[in-house]
Amino acid sequence: MTPLAPLVTAFFRTHLESEKGVSKNTIVSYSYTFKFLCQYVSRRVGKAPSALRLEDLDARIVRDFLEHLERECGNTPRTRNLRLTAIRSFMKYVQYEAPSALDQVRQIRAITNKRTQERLVSHLNREEMKAVLDVPNPCTRKGVRDQAMLYLGFAAGLRVSELLSLRLNDIELDGPYPSILVQGKGRRQRRLPLWKEAVRALRAWLSLRGTVPTPEVFLNTRGEALTPSGCSYVLKTYARTASSQCPTLSNKHVSPHVMRHTCAMTTLHATKDIRKVALWLGHSSLKSTEIYLRADPSEKLDAIEKALPPELRRGVFRVEDKLIAWLTGQKLCGVNPWNE
Repeated sequence: MTPLAPLVTAFFRTHLESEKGVSKNTIVSYSYTFKFLCQYVSRRVGKAPSALRLEDLDARIVRDFLEHLERECGNTPRTRNLRLTAIRSFMKYVQYEAPSALDQVRQIRAITNKRTQERLVSHLNREEMKAVLDVPNPCTRKGVRDQAMLYLGFAAGLRVSELLSLRLNDIELDGPYPSILVQGKGRRQRRLPLWKEAVRALRAWLSLRGTVPTPEVFLNTRGEALTPSGCSYVLKTYARTASSQCPTLSNKHVSPHVMRHTCAMTTLHATKDIRKVALWLGHSSLKSTEIYLRADPSEKLDAIEKALPPELRRGVFRVEDKLIAWLTGQKLCGVNPWNE
């Protein structure tokens, strides 16, 4: 019998952090997966999470756990697949640390991803985005911070992790081309120029931010780095307020990632170049950027206007004689069509 806790601990501390050097965000995501998994298995087998054995984690209970996430926790198939990816990664590590569990590992790693529906990306139009950005009160410290944070998130198309991990030394406001250095996904860096409005909003916030030990740009009321949940709460609050001026916002789910999608659609409309959108967003492949082409109707309208459709043969339709129509389509013993 192999204890599970030491394997999980070594997986995070030794394998993910030291050997593979994965990002902090990946470690946090994986830790949530194993927190939920261990709690679920603990309830099923009647043991404390720290007392679980590797043998308690078989393919059947993993499948049941994934079904539990969708059916009772309301997770989407995409989230389910992310949890399964974390479990597969752990099992790949286990096969070398506990060779006796090789058959168990193979069964779990054989569990397939669930097919997901490729929906069109949700984004805001110009009026909706402006309504949200106009809500923060620029006469208060919180309003100045939120205005700078939301405007930068929209203008630069940043992921929420990129926005909140932005540090003071990543900002270059002096010189002819103000810009920010973004620490992107997969440790890919990119430098983005800033609009004048974003520079103005950032300068206003930095003048009020003060000198604190925390290096991140955007802070909460305790002087600590703002969390993703805090950023989402701020944005949703402003979106609800803005819906009174822009009613279409009440039908939309507004999140930091929706702001990123909005930036992408704005950039696509301005440049008509999907490659520039990919560079701006920090995508490693154009395949990730193609979703905006599907959501942009103007691209299809351009195709319609430029395409030369084939000519159709024209003609004049003549109504068939009533007697011939009756003889063709009706039984002779049927109702007399002439009785009117």
